[in-house]
Amino acid sequence: MEQTQKHPFQDHTLDIDTRVHDLVSRLNDEEKIESMLQYQPAVERLGLGGYKHGTEAAHGIAWLGEATFFPQPTGLACTWDAELMKKIGNVISDEARVVYKRNPEVNGLTLWAPTVDMERDPRWGRNEEAYGEDPKLTGELTSHLVQGIQGDHPTYLKAVATLKHFLGNNNEVERGSGSSSIDPRNMREYYLKAFEQPFVEGGAKSMMTAYNSINGTPAILHPLVNEVVKGEWGMDGFIVSDAGDVMGIKNDHHYYDSHTPGVAESVKAGIDSITDDPELSKTALREALANGQLTFEDIDQALFNTFRVRFLLGEFDSAELNPYAHIGEEAMMTAEAKALSLEASRKSIVLLKNDNQTLPLSKTATGSVAVIGELGNAVYRDWYSGTLPYAVTALEGIQQKVNSKVSYQDGNDRITLTSTATRAPLSIQPDPVQESVTASVTSANPNDIQSNKPITGVLSAASESTTEQTVFELSDWGFGSYTLRAPNHKYWTSNDDQGIVTASADEAYGWFVKEVFGLQPQANGTTAITTWNGKTVSVNPTSRQLTIIDTPESLDEHASFEKTIVENGLEQAIAAAKEAETAIVFVGNNPLINGKEEIDRPSLELAASQLHMVQEVYKANPNTVVVVVGSYPFAMEWVEEHIPAIIYLSHVGQELGNAVADVLYGDYAPAGRLNMTWYRSEEQLSDIRDYDIIRTGRTYQYFEGDVLYPFGHGLTYGTFQYSNIQVVSSELEVDEVIELSVQVKNISEMDSEEVVQLYTHVDHSRVKRPIKTLQAFRRIHLAAGTSQTVHFTIPVKELSFWDVTRDLYCVEAGTYTLMIGRSSADIAQQMSIKVNGEVIPARDLTFTTQAVNYDNYHHVQLGESKEGGAVIEAITDEAWMLFQDVDFGTGVEHVEVRMATTQDQAKIEIVLDQVDQASVGAIVLASASGEQHWSTEQTSITGVTGKHDVYLKLSKGVRISTFQFGASSE
Repeated sequence: MEQTQKHPFQDHTLDIDTRVHDLVSRLNDEEKIESMLQYQPAVERLGLGGYKHGTEAAHGIAWLGEATFFPQPTGLACTWDAELMKKIGNVISDEARVVYKRNPEVNGLTLWAPTVDMERDPRWGRNEEAYGEDPKLTGELTSHLVQGIQGDHPTYLKAVATLKHFLGNNNEVERGSGSSSIDPRNMREYYLKAFEQPFVEGGAKSMMTAYNSINGTPAILHPLVNEVVKGEWGMDGFIVSDAGDVMGIKNDHHYYDSHTPGVAESVKAGIDSITDDPELSKTALREALANGQLTFEDIDQALFNTFRVRFLLGEFDSAELNPYAHIGEEAMMTAEAKALSLEASRKSIVLLKNDNQTLPLSKTATGSVAVIGELGNAVYRDWYSGTLPYAVTALEGIQQKVNSKVSYQDGNDRITLTSTATRAPLSIQPDPVQESVTASVTSANPNDIQSNKPITGVLSAASESTTEQTVFELSDWGFGSYTLRAPNHKYWTSNDDQGIVTASADEAYGWFVKEVFGLQPQANGTTAITTWNGKTVSVNPTSRQLTIIDTPESLDEHASFEKTIVENGLEQAIAAAKEAETAIVFVGNNPLINGKEEIDRPSLELAASQLHMVQEVYKANPNTVVVVVGSYPFAMEWVEEHIPAIIYLSHVGQELGNAVADVLYGDYAPAGRLNMTWYRSEEQLSDIRDYDIIRTGRTYQYFEGDVLYPFGHGLTYGTFQYSNIQVVSSELEVDEVIELSVQVKNISEMDSEEVVQLYTHVDHSRVKRPIKTLQAFRRIHLAAGTSQTVHFTIPVKELSFWDVTRDLYCVEAGTYTLMIGRSSADIAQQMSIKVNGEVIPARDLTFTTQAVNYDNYHHVQLGESKEGGAVIEAITDEAWMLFQDVDFGTGVEHVEVRMATTQDQAKIEIVLDQVDQASVGAIVLASASGEQHWSTEQTSITGVTGKHDVYLKLSKGVRISTFQFGASSE
């Protein structure tokens, strides 16, 4: 900001912390309160401009007009290319600078990306936004993306990366009110581990908390924010709440009876910027300050954190000092950015299967091609996409690639619908009020895209004499979700304000996707139609328009339609496949349907109609290739068993079609690798809200079953040979590093890339350890016939696990296997090393022990104690906790438990060695105390000496925070 220097904060030669403190001290009380919100106001008397925290940038600048777009993050993760991620981050922040300069008070430089949540369940509705199931892969890729976003200047940041959503946010079901139960080992080794690297190595300057609770405490209030993120990791930026989440403390979690204590506690817990209703938030802040729940010292610390980041962005210095201030319109959607988008799309493509070298196809010898499936001629954007400057579909890419005939069939039925009440076919009638209005669903604020969409055509069943018959294109996305398009290329959409159905939407898009309809066959052969939110579509007896009504107990003739197939999409697809030499079938999902923010996926399966189309096309033409365009892994055993070649990529990249065509026809050899395990069935998964990956065997680290495709899987057109694995030293101390090398040779005749993956396994451990753990990876390019020695350097400390007996990371003494391979299931070379680490001592339970530090459990979950920390709660009468290898020495005579109970007849039994043995002591309470009414209870035990495994058996409703064994208190 250009201004005459009046105050110390305007002096760029001073230390930044001094400048920030000076600025904050000059704000009056009301200015401070106002500045706690996402939209920080201008303060003209100090020369401060207004500023907004939070510009969406998951894979390009969203919602602010045209920008360069890259594949969805789940697709970017399949590149396994950290340096590419840094380049992408650089483009995103360049374009952020452009839109910032256009409107600096609204288009801020604090970007809400990347999403770092661990994806231990592929049914998560937001799978598209994150980087997979492994903390190392996620940490490495997001660290480099952060570095690209924030720049490499020693003084200034180009933009700021906001990591989200902290923590344990991997289900949309009840996300605002539910709690993720995560014990210390899962927390430290998995969920926290993913966030640590982009903070410590990537240097991220911001973070967003999650909507869910963690062990009963809303994430926005959880002590992990201050203790770990700001404390252990030293993050010196600011923490922002997710939209509406501060008020959600009361509204969703019902944690407090009013907003005031939630706002106060969130600020104390580390929230520096509130993204919520401004008036409610300011009122709550004033009340909290007035009643002493909050102090201006608390406010000043939060403002120090947010304004410090604004200083680092160069806002308060002259443009001559900040190299990023000169970035202008010339940096928007450059030729280099376009080329990078193509590179990212190419590198994201995973060759899942390629029997008999079906791929690549020949541009000249393959002959005619049938492109089949709606996804073959579409590039769909997701919720966090902006306006793509252009989009190349796969059909267009293939047409540009080959000289032979290319036909296309989307496989969709064309239908008519006739009202059983009026006997008239549905048709599009002009709206006399809005007849001339042009439809548009583009908005700078996506929350506006919910209602009041301009109408281009009202759907009606006019009269019995109507002869006009409108043919609609019906897209079946599976699981009861359909979209319909009229001849004007507009989608059917629910205009909820007017209570009618119109053909007016340009795309299926919005927070509420009102272009989704249900078509339910009825027993009498007719069809009932429902809206996105389950209401019934009916014909108004007076206006004859399609109207929306609450679903009646029984459907009358006005809500009944006869569906007639005018063109059978499957038959057309089969005919096209028969006439072509090669059929390329595109399947997958629409990123706004059956899985998005607030909606978890109903199944891992492909839509039934898509699978049937693949089966019938393959029957008609065995030379069939399947391309999966999707936001998440699919279960598709039949496809894997029968189709000779299958490739996968995610949505959105503006160069999607060119990338697909380059891979299909051999102009680019694919080398993407899966960022998640592809399971054979959702039956292989536990409940989506079960966050214990260790005990339930989730992700490649612990899953022992047969999978469709393993983590890290991906083929290429070249053949690579691994040899000569070596380490500098085969015996190491804990403070040393593993220096490993392996030779990789391209023994084929095609230049290609390979992703070299290093996994480790400890051969013996006190606890259940992963089958494999990814430690490092490298994507390399090798020309045909050439080789490269790939080096990895891994600190021995990376072999550690979280020892719950002592609350610390521990590297156990023993033998570790180092495995180099093409995927987690395809190990080409391995060797062992010896590590002179620790031997974990026997447990000593004569000290106060946290109940959550168990070794095993049955039918318990973690909750919150208002006294502090997480507690164990029994959810059935068969609940227990196990504490292994306990040394009682010469003996103990009592046990003391800090407990509460929600049930009458509460009981805790102490059992040794086998869970079904007789107890050596018990605590019995005759009445419920309440889940937060804690008391210390004690019982005597006899004859307990030496080493034992100790079980604490609990009746339903018992809650334990701590316990301790000891000698007699007499």
